Amino acid sequence: MDAMADVDLTQRASFAHFTPITLRYSDQDPMQHINNCAYAAFIEAARVALLDTVIKSGGHEGLDFILARVAIDYRQELHYPNTIDVGARLLRLGTKSMTSGYGIFLGDECVATGESVNVFYDMRTRKTVLPPDDVRQNLEALIAAS
Repeated sequence: MDAMADVDLTQRASFAHFTPITLRYSDQDPMQHINNCAYAAFIEAARVALLDTVIKSGGHEGLDFILARVAIDYRQELHYPNTIDVGARLLRLGTKSMTSGYGIFLGDECVATGESVNVFYDMRTRKTVLPPDDVRQNLEALIAAS
């Protein structure tokens, strides 16, 4: 499926799936704002919440997904203490990969956006694989529902 060029990851309305995350004191850097590396963990939590059940729903032994790329655009500082919502959506589905998009929100304000590419992976053979037909159909339905 093609990229969804009209998706604005800075808007809450672009997401149907949200993962709430409570910021930790240890997420701060010496400047007392949330460290850039913590954002990758926030996106990871949302990615797993969105995709893990869909990918592993068919009982396909050993099927998983591995991270090939992550990009984050930091838009504003974020401070502890707070609770954020990370919106997640599937943007496109390739032959062996999928691209997902993220918006990190403090209330209605977008503080960061991100995108990741994951590759379907067989944990037993340690090789990339095509997703089974039922998994592909579930992911296509997830794109259509977004």
